[in-house]
Amino acid sequence: DVEAPLQLRYIGQPELGDRTRPTLVRSSLDIACTPLVIDFLTEMGFRLDFEYSTKGYMFRKGRMKITVSKILKNMTEPISQSYLVELSVLAPKGQDAIAEDMRIFAEQLKPLVQLEKIDYKRFAQMP
Repeated sequence: DVEAPLQLRYIGQPELGDRTRPTLVRSSLDIACTPLVIDFLTEMGFRLDFEYSTKGYMFRKGRMKITVSKILKNMTEPISQSYLVELSVLAPKGQDAIAEDMRIFAEQLKPLVQLEKIDYKRFAQMP
């Protein structure tokens, strides 16, 4: 049985800007880790607020990454029958034109999928 690799993701605060902007813009940093990262962070004084795992599919369309997944509790049990559809793009700072491409793509998914800006902090309130 092969364990899935651990990944640490830092997600920065949303940039302040035009509320009519079709996407959230925030800095992000993904780091591949060994299982020792949990001990290391604990020793540095960090504490675990929440964790979740996802299982699903990833697609690419140009620079856009689309994930369709279920959020799992206890690594096996879906929290709902719904899928989380996430559309993201890594882009250099100040390159806002990609936001319009994302909006156009999201429009193509309607009415099957309603993409909206979400805040990952909402996951912290899940039981």
